[in-house]
Amino acid sequence: MPELPEVEVVRRGISRWAMGRTVESVTVHDPRSLRRHALGAALDEPARLGSFTTALTQQRLLAPQRRGKFLWIPLDRSTTAATAAAQPGSGTAPVGESLLIHLGMSGQVLIDEPSAPAQKHLKITLELGGEDSAPKQLRFIDQRIFGGMQISELVPSTHPSGSVPAAAVHIAPDPLEPGFDEETFFRTLRRRKTGLKRALLDQGMVSGIGNIYADEALWLARLHYLRSTQTITRAESARLLSGVKTVLLAALEAGGTSFDALYVNVNGASGYFSRSLNVYGQQGRPCPRCGTEVRRETFMNRGSHFCPKCQPGPRPARLRASGRA
Repeated sequence: MPELPEVEVVRRGISRWAMGRTVESVTVHDPRSLRRHALGAALDEPARLGSFTTALTQQRLLAPQRRGKFLWIPLDRSTTAATAAAQPGSGTAPVGESLLIHLGMSGQVLIDEPSAPAQKHLKITLELGGEDSAPKQLRFIDQRIFGGMQISELVPSTHPSGSVPAAAVHIAPDPLEPGFDEETFFRTLRRRKTGLKRALLDQGMVSGIGNIYADEALWLARLHYLRSTQTITRAESARLLSGVKTVLLAALEAGGTSFDALYVNVNGASGYFSRSLNVYGQQGRPCPRCGTEVRRETFMNRGSHFCPKCQPGPRPARLRASGRA
Protein backbone atom coordinates (compact mmCIF):
# COMPACT_ATOMS: atom_id res chain seq x y z
CA MET A 1 0.00 0.00 0.00
CA PRO A 2 1.35 3.48 -0.80
CA GLU A 3 2.48 5.27 2.36
CA LEU A 4 3.31 8.93 2.99
CA PRO A 5 6.45 9.15 0.78
CA GLU A 6 4.74 7.50 -2.19
CA VAL A 7 1.67 9.71 -1.89
CA GLU A 8 3.86 12.81 -1.57
CA VAL A 9 5.73 11.84 -4.75
CA VAL A 10 2.39 11.58 -6.56
CA ARG A 11 1.27 14.92 -5.08
CA ARG A 12 4.38 16.62 -6.40
CA GLY A 13 3.81 15.14 -9.83
CA ILE A 14 0.21 16.39 -9.92
CA SER A 15 1.43 19.81 -8.79
CA ARG A 16 3.95 19.88 -11.63
CA TRP A 17 1.64 18.72 -14.40
CA ALA A 18 -1.98 19.45 -13.44
CA MET A 19 -2.14 22.41 -11.02
CA GLY A 20 -3.95 25.39 -12.53
CA ARG A 21 -5.45 23.40 -15.37
CA THR A 22 -9.18 22.98 -16.03
CA VAL A 23 -10.97 19.65 -16.18
CA GLU A 24 -12.62 19.76 -19.59
CA SER A 25 -14.33 16.38 -19.39
CA VAL A 26 -14.54 13.29 -17.18
CA THR A 27 -14.79 9.66 -18.29
CA VAL A 28 -15.58 7.03 -15.67
CA HIS A 29 -14.54 3.63 -17.02
CA ASP A 30 -15.48 1.72 -13.86
CA PRO A 31 -18.16 3.17 -11.52
CA ARG A 32 -16.83 1.06 -8.65
CA SER A 33 -14.07 3.63 -8.26
CA LEU A 34 -16.75 6.17 -7.26
CA ARG A 35 -18.27 4.11 -4.46
CA ARG A 36 -17.14 6.63 -1.82
CA HIS A 37 -18.59 9.61 -3.72
CA ALA A 38 -21.84 11.14 -2.36
CA LEU A 39 -22.33 8.37 0.19
CA GLY A 40 -24.40 10.65 2.39
CA ALA A 41 -26.87 11.20 -0.42
CA ALA A 42 -27.24 7.42 -0.94
CA LEU A 43 -27.21 7.92 -4.71
CA ASP A 44 -27.63 4.98 -7.05
CA GLU A 45 -24.82 4.28 -9.49
CA PRO A 46 -26.00 6.42 -12.45
CA ALA A 47 -26.80 9.36 -10.17
CA ARG A 48 -23.44 9.05 -8.41
CA LEU A 49 -21.63 9.04 -11.74
CA GLY A 50 -23.57 12.11 -12.90
CA SER A 51 -22.97 13.92 -9.62
CA PHE A 52 -19.21 13.30 -9.78
CA THR A 53 -18.91 14.29 -13.42
CA THR A 54 -20.96 17.47 -13.01
CA ALA A 55 -19.06 18.55 -9.89
CA LEU A 56 -15.67 18.18 -11.58
CA THR A 57 -16.22 19.32 -15.18
CA GLN A 58 -14.97 22.84 -15.98
CA GLN A 59 -13.36 23.19 -12.54
CA ARG A 60 -9.80 24.47 -12.21
CA LEU A 61 -7.44 22.28 -10.19
CA LEU A 62 -5.65 24.16 -7.43
CA ALA A 63 -2.49 23.15 -5.54
CA PRO A 64 -2.74 19.47 -4.52
CA GLN A 65 -2.50 18.73 -0.81
CA ARG A 66 -1.65 15.73 1.36
CA ARG A 67 -2.06 14.61 4.94
CA GLY A 68 -0.54 11.23 5.67
CA LYS A 69 -1.73 8.89 2.91
CA PHE A 70 -4.65 11.14 1.92
CA LEU A 71 -4.33 13.17 -1.27
CA TRP A 72 -6.71 15.85 -2.47
CA ILE A 73 -6.91 18.61 -5.08
CA PRO A 74 -8.93 21.69 -4.06
CA LEU A 75 -11.26 22.93 -6.80
CA ASP A 76 -11.52 26.58 -7.77
CA ARG A 77 -14.89 27.53 -6.31
CA SER A 78 -14.20 31.26 -6.08
CA THR A 79 -17.59 32.13 -7.52
CA THR A 80 -19.63 29.70 -5.46
CA ALA A 81 -21.65 30.36 -2.35
CA ALA A 82 -19.66 27.75 -0.45
CA THR A 83 -16.55 29.92 -0.41
CA ALA A 84 -18.44 33.08 0.44
CA ALA A 85 -20.32 31.40 3.28
CA ALA A 86 -17.22 30.26 5.16
CA GLN A 87 -16.53 32.40 8.22
CA PRO A 88 -13.48 32.37 10.53
CA GLY A 89 -14.05 30.20 13.57
CA SER A 90 -17.03 28.48 12.02
CA GLY A 91 -15.76 25.02 12.96
CA THR A 92 -16.94 22.68 10.23
CA ALA A 93 -18.45 25.18 7.81
CA PRO A 94 -17.45 24.22 4.25
CA VAL A 95 -14.79 26.35 2.60
CA GLY A 96 -15.00 24.80 -0.86
CA GLU A 97 -14.72 21.39 -2.46
CA SER A 98 -11.91 19.05 -3.41
CA LEU A 99 -11.21 16.01 -5.52
CA LEU A 100 -10.16 13.43 -2.93
CA ILE A 101 -8.06 10.57 -4.30
CA HIS A 102 -7.71 7.28 -2.42
CA LEU A 103 -4.81 5.22 -3.74
CA GLY A 104 -5.84 2.23 -1.62
CA MET A 105 -3.64 -0.83 -2.14
CA SER A 106 -2.83 -0.40 -5.80
CA GLY A 107 -4.06 3.01 -7.00
CA GLN A 108 -1.95 5.00 -9.45
CA VAL A 109 -2.27 8.53 -10.84
CA LEU A 110 -0.63 9.01 -14.22
CA ILE A 111 -0.33 12.08 -16.43
CA ASP A 112 -0.56 10.86 -20.01
CA GLU A 113 -1.35 11.76 -23.59
CA PRO A 114 -4.71 10.76 -25.13
CA SER A 115 -2.77 8.82 -27.76
CA ALA A 116 -1.19 6.56 -25.12
CA PRO A 117 -2.80 3.10 -24.89
CA ALA A 118 -5.34 2.72 -22.10
CA GLN A 119 -3.90 0.88 -19.12
CA LYS A 120 -5.49 -2.48 -18.32
CA HIS A 121 -6.99 -1.25 -15.03
CA LEU A 122 -7.82 2.32 -16.08
CA LYS A 123 -10.79 3.51 -13.98
CA ILE A 124 -11.19 7.28 -14.48
CA THR A 125 -9.83 9.76 -17.03
CA LEU A 126 -9.81 13.54 -16.65
CA GLU A 127 -9.21 15.57 -19.82
CA LEU A 128 -7.14 18.62 -18.91
CA GLY A 129 -7.09 21.94 -20.71
CA GLY A 130 -4.32 24.53 -20.93
CA GLU A 131 -0.53 24.13 -21.24
CA ASP A 132 -0.34 23.02 -24.87
CA SER A 133 2.96 21.20 -24.37
CA ALA A 134 1.81 19.23 -21.30
CA PRO A 135 0.11 15.80 -21.39
CA LYS A 136 -3.66 16.18 -21.67
CA GLN A 137 -4.97 13.44 -19.37
CA LEU A 138 -4.92 12.63 -15.67
CA ARG A 139 -5.59 8.91 -15.37
CA PHE A 140 -6.56 6.93 -12.27
CA ILE A 141 -5.58 3.26 -12.46
CA ASP A 142 -6.45 0.73 -9.78
CA GLN A 143 -5.93 -3.01 -10.13
CA ARG A 144 -7.51 -4.11 -6.84
CA ILE A 145 -10.23 -1.42 -6.71
CA PHE A 146 -9.62 -0.55 -3.04
CA GLY A 147 -8.99 3.06 -4.03
CA GLY A 148 -11.13 5.61 -5.81
CA MET A 149 -12.08 9.24 -6.29
CA GLN A 150 -14.76 11.39 -4.71
CA ILE A 151 -15.77 15.02 -4.35
CA SER A 152 -15.53 16.06 -0.71
CA GLU A 153 -16.24 19.39 0.97
CA LEU A 154 -13.29 21.17 2.53
CA VAL A 155 -13.61 22.12 6.19
CA PRO A 156 -11.32 24.28 8.37
CA SER A 157 -8.36 22.41 9.85
CA THR A 158 -4.91 22.72 11.40
CA HIS A 159 -3.48 21.45 8.11
CA PRO A 160 -0.96 23.93 6.62
CA SER A 161 -3.40 24.66 3.79
CA GLY A 162 -6.07 25.65 6.34
CA SER A 163 -8.55 22.94 5.40
CA VAL A 164 -9.00 19.21 4.81
CA PRO A 165 -11.72 17.21 3.04
CA ALA A 166 -14.60 16.35 5.32
CA ALA A 167 -14.06 12.69 4.40
CA ALA A 168 -10.54 12.88 5.86
CA VAL A 169 -11.22 15.01 8.93
CA HIS A 170 -10.59 12.03 11.23
CA ILE A 171 -7.00 11.66 10.01
CA ALA A 172 -4.32 12.90 12.41
CA PRO A 173 -1.48 15.24 11.35
CA ASP A 174 1.54 13.51 9.85
CA PRO A 175 5.11 13.78 11.18
CA LEU A 176 6.32 15.93 8.27
CA GLU A 177 3.71 18.66 8.73
CA PRO A 178 5.11 21.97 10.02
CA GLY A 179 4.25 22.34 13.67
CA PHE A 180 3.79 18.63 14.37
CA ASP A 181 3.69 18.51 18.18
CA GLU A 182 6.25 16.09 19.67
CA GLU A 183 4.88 16.49 23.19
CA THR A 184 1.36 15.62 22.03
CA PHE A 185 2.79 12.59 20.23
CA PHE A 186 4.49 11.42 23.44
CA ARG A 187 1.45 11.99 25.65
CA THR A 188 -0.82 10.22 23.16
CA LEU A 189 1.53 7.23 23.10
CA ARG A 190 1.56 7.03 26.89
CA ARG A 191 -2.25 7.06 27.07
CA ARG A 192 -2.56 4.10 24.73
CA LYS A 193 -2.70 0.55 25.97
CA THR A 194 -1.18 -1.18 22.99
CA GLY A 195 2.08 -2.05 21.28
CA LEU A 196 4.27 0.54 19.59
CA LYS A 197 3.80 -0.63 16.03
CA ARG A 198 0.02 -0.88 16.37
CA ALA A 199 0.04 2.73 17.61
CA LEU A 200 2.19 3.89 14.68
CA LEU A 201 -0.23 2.30 12.23
CA ASP A 202 -3.22 4.08 13.81
CA GLN A 203 -3.97 6.89 11.34
CA GLY A 204 -6.08 8.63 13.98
CA MET A 205 -2.99 9.06 16.17
CA VAL A 206 -0.32 9.86 13.58
CA SER A 207 -0.91 9.58 9.85
CA GLY A 208 1.15 8.41 6.89
CA ILE A 209 3.04 5.51 8.49
CA GLY A 210 2.43 2.02 7.13
CA ASN A 211 3.99 -1.37 7.64
CA ILE A 212 7.26 -0.71 5.79
CA TYR A 213 8.19 2.57 7.43
CA ALA A 214 7.00 1.50 10.88
CA ASP A 215 9.46 -1.41 10.82
CA GLU A 216 12.27 0.81 9.56
CA ALA A 217 11.61 3.58 12.11
CA LEU A 218 11.45 1.13 15.02
CA TRP A 219 14.78 -0.34 13.90
CA LEU A 220 16.36 3.11 13.79
CA ALA A 221 14.98 3.85 17.28
CA ARG A 222 16.12 0.42 18.64
CA LEU A 223 12.60 -0.31 19.89
CA HIS A 224 10.68 -3.58 19.59
CA TYR A 225 7.36 -3.50 17.77
CA LEU A 226 5.54 -5.11 20.72
CA ARG A 227 6.89 -2.69 23.32
CA SER A 228 3.98 -1.30 25.35
CA THR A 229 3.24 2.35 24.64
CA GLN A 230 2.60 2.86 28.36
CA THR A 231 6.26 2.16 29.13
CA ILE A 232 7.76 4.58 26.62
CA THR A 233 9.88 7.36 28.07
CA ARG A 234 10.00 10.89 26.68
CA ALA A 235 13.52 10.25 25.37
CA GLU A 236 12.40 7.04 23.63
CA SER A 237 9.42 8.83 22.12
CA ALA A 238 11.73 11.52 20.72
CA ARG A 239 14.04 8.82 19.36
CA LEU A 240 11.12 7.05 17.70
CA LEU A 241 9.76 10.24 16.14
CA SER A 242 13.25 11.08 14.88
CA GLY A 243 13.44 7.62 13.32
CA VAL A 244 10.04 8.09 11.68
CA LYS A 245 11.03 11.42 10.16
CA THR A 246 14.42 10.13 9.04
CA VAL A 247 13.00 7.13 7.19
CA LEU A 248 10.12 9.08 5.63
CA LEU A 249 12.44 11.80 4.33
CA ALA A 250 14.95 9.25 3.02
CA ALA A 251 12.19 7.35 1.23
CA LEU A 252 10.84 10.57 -0.23
CA GLU A 253 14.30 11.46 -1.52
CA ALA A 254 14.47 8.04 -3.20
CA GLY A 255 11.08 8.48 -4.84
CA GLY A 256 9.29 6.04 -2.53
CA THR A 257 9.42 2.26 -2.27
CA SER A 258 8.50 0.06 -5.24
CA PHE A 259 8.40 -3.72 -4.93
CA ASP A 260 6.33 -4.20 -8.10
CA ALA A 261 4.58 -2.22 -10.82
CA LEU A 262 1.71 -1.23 -8.53
CA TYR A 263 3.52 1.87 -7.25
CA VAL A 264 4.84 4.40 -9.76
CA ASN A 265 4.91 8.19 -9.92
CA VAL A 266 2.78 10.24 -12.33
CA ASN A 267 5.28 9.59 -15.15
CA GLY A 268 5.28 5.84 -14.57
CA ALA A 269 8.69 5.66 -12.86
CA SER A 270 9.34 3.43 -9.84
CA GLY A 271 10.84 4.51 -6.52
CA TYR A 272 14.06 2.88 -5.36
CA PHE A 273 14.03 3.14 -1.54
CA SER A 274 13.60 -0.66 -1.41
CA ARG A 275 17.36 -0.83 -2.01
CA SER A 276 17.95 0.98 1.30
CA LEU A 277 15.68 -1.03 3.61
CA ASN A 278 17.41 -2.21 6.78
CA VAL A 279 14.92 -4.77 8.15
CA TYR A 280 11.69 -4.77 6.16
CA GLY A 281 11.75 -7.79 3.87
CA GLN A 282 15.27 -8.61 5.05
CA GLN A 283 14.45 -11.67 7.19
CA GLY A 284 17.32 -14.14 7.32
CA ARG A 285 19.88 -11.49 6.41
CA PRO A 286 22.34 -9.87 8.85
CA CYS A 287 21.29 -6.70 10.62
CA PRO A 288 23.24 -3.79 9.06
CA ARG A 289 24.05 -2.52 12.54
CA CYS A 290 25.11 -5.59 14.54
CA GLY A 291 25.10 -8.56 12.16
CA THR A 292 22.39 -10.52 13.98
CA GLU A 293 19.94 -12.32 11.71
CA VAL A 294 16.82 -10.22 11.02
CA ARG A 295 13.56 -11.91 12.00
CA ARG A 296 10.01 -11.71 10.67
CA GLU A 297 6.97 -12.39 12.84
CA THR A 298 3.30 -12.41 11.89
CA PHE A 299 1.57 -9.23 13.00
CA MET A 300 -1.94 -7.94 12.16
CA ASN A 301 -2.19 -10.32 9.16
CA ARG A 302 1.09 -8.91 7.89
CA GLY A 303 4.69 -9.23 8.98
CA SER A 304 6.92 -7.38 11.42
CA HIS A 305 10.65 -7.30 10.76
CA PHE A 306 13.20 -6.56 13.46
CA CYS A 307 16.65 -7.30 14.85
CA PRO A 308 16.36 -9.36 18.06
CA LYS A 309 19.61 -7.92 19.42
CA CYS A 310 19.16 -4.23 18.54
CA GLN A 311 15.45 -4.33 19.37
CA PRO A 312 15.06 -6.62 22.41
CA GLY A 313 11.52 -7.85 22.98
CA PRO A 314 9.44 -6.76 25.95
CA ARG A 315 9.40 -8.77 29.15
CA PRO A 316 6.34 -11.01 29.70
CA ALA A 317 4.73 -8.47 32.06
CA ARG A 318 4.98 -5.82 29.36
CA LEU A 319 3.54 -8.18 26.79
CA ARG A 320 0.52 -8.77 29.01
CA ALA A 321 0.08 -5.03 29.47
CA SER A 322 0.05 -4.54 25.69
CA GLY A 323 -2.44 -7.38 25.17
CA ARG A 324 0.01 -9.43 23.10
CA ALA A 325 0.93 -12.18 25.59
